[in-house]
Amino acid sequence: MFYLTTAIDYTNGAPHIGHAYEKVLADVIIRYRRLRGEDAYFLTGVDQHGQKVQQTAEREGVHPATFVKRTTKQFLNLWEKLGVHYDGWAETTDPRHKSCVQGILSDLQQNGQLYKKSHSAPYSVRQEQFLQDRDRDESGNFGPQWGEVNIVEEENWYFKLSEHTGWLKSFIESHPDVITPAFRRTELLNALERSGDTDLCISRPKERLRWGIELPFDASFVTYVWFDALINYISFAGYHAAPDAGLPNFEKLWNVAGSRSTHLIGKDILVPAHGIYWLCMLHAMGFPDAQIPRLLVHGFWNSKSGDKLSKSTGNIVDPNVLADSFGVDALRYYLMRDIVTGKDSDFDLDRLVMLFNTELANETGNLCNRALNMSQRFTDGILHHGAPFTSDETALQASLTDSTAAYQAAMDECDISRGLEAISRHVVHCNGYAERMKPWELNKDPANHERLATVLYHLAESVAHAAVLLSPILPDAAAKLAAQLNLPSLTSLKLADLHWGLLPDGHAIGKPKPVFPRIVIEESAQA
Repeated sequence: MFYLTTAIDYTNGAPHIGHAYEKVLADVIIRYRRLRGEDAYFLTGVDQHGQKVQQTAEREGVHPATFVKRTTKQFLNLWEKLGVHYDGWAETTDPRHKSCVQGILSDLQQNGQLYKKSHSAPYSVRQEQFLQDRDRDESGNFGPQWGEVNIVEEENWYFKLSEHTGWLKSFIESHPDVITPAFRRTELLNALERSGDTDLCISRPKERLRWGIELPFDASFVTYVWFDALINYISFAGYHAAPDAGLPNFEKLWNVAGSRSTHLIGKDILVPAHGIYWLCMLHAMGFPDAQIPRLLVHGFWNSKSGDKLSKSTGNIVDPNVLADSFGVDALRYYLMRDIVTGKDSDFDLDRLVMLFNTELANETGNLCNRALNMSQRFTDGILHHGAPFTSDETALQASLTDSTAAYQAAMDECDISRGLEAISRHVVHCNGYAERMKPWELNKDPANHERLATVLYHLAESVAHAAVLLSPILPDAAAKLAAQLNLPSLTSLKLADLHWGLLPDGHAIGKPKPVFPRIVIEESAQA
């Protein structure tokens, strides 16, 4: 079982392009894993607690529950629009999650992992966490990423994080595959060196925060939002759930021999939340090393000037507007094609249009047009490969084999951009083959009928393979291609089923229709 989760989205604002990228990436990964023939489960959701949510709801004059219900709907609507299909949905206000969090807190308290003390420290309102001297910049100040910082003096409950950081350092050093990409592993190890013997404050007094999960052993406090939110990865996977809770079987989903669950997260929440807090929490709960999840860390979409696209900087890009303006296929393709998983990229609308028009409309669309339209016009829509294969056909078949292998190698590493490059290479080869064979010229002489049919068969067969390989990235477009090819088995085909001859001799194709129409920008829209 391949169990994939994404960082749950904080419901203190509307979804932006970073949210869309992460969820589309997860959707592509899970669809690809199923294409590989694996059982797969995808969990995502929303983080609904915390001080910022409470404060925003108060400013708007509504109850926090009303506020998060409204913002949660925006995320749900966007995932439906973008074709993001998940198996499990997490909301941290769910009673099943609350029960799991309180059960874990009780177990940790009984096992001596929690203690209570008074303290005074700088507190970041934006990040909802206490800060330390290591969080200051070279001038001794707290940088703008922390927002408003106040000195807060209060009593709270603490998790003995420091008892587990030694184990964590040793674990990360001996399990290099747990953090991907590799340079993020180095970043985490460096952070562990700086963390010292600090413990984690895991509560907030109710006099300043009531919107949270109450500590089961001290009703004067609610749970710190990060400690609460991280537990969603196991609470909605069925950890300590009642048999009738409507949740997965945790043992089957998480505790699979030789397979780690995968958490897809942004680079900004690797340190300290996921890389330190979460892994130490799991260790304290008694999870063995073999069950510690893999962290797949993605980068950011930045503006052309290199600034992060975010609500706080005021330069957000609305994915709803992009999908409505350019289409879901164009947006999904761009988000997967123009960024390398784990690294940053500059968001560029011109490149969105250029990549769609060049690689999909001009290249893949052109191949589809040649294969399907000319087959309908010249061979009555019946595919046939009776003529002997020449070196051109042998080279085309070899190109498909090589491109499929490169695609699989890239997609296995979650490098979707490189996988799409592999598909594009074969499509370019096919279009070059068509230019050399000139089926429109072959059709002029009846003596060339068998040769013409063979050329068109090779083009159509390549379109069939491209539809299968594109299906994780562009599921709707792939389904349209499959329908035009009369390839009803698209949803059941696996990578292992791909072989030359996917379309049998004598196969009848359907009526062709453009799947990738060019994006045309009106001059008034460009002004």
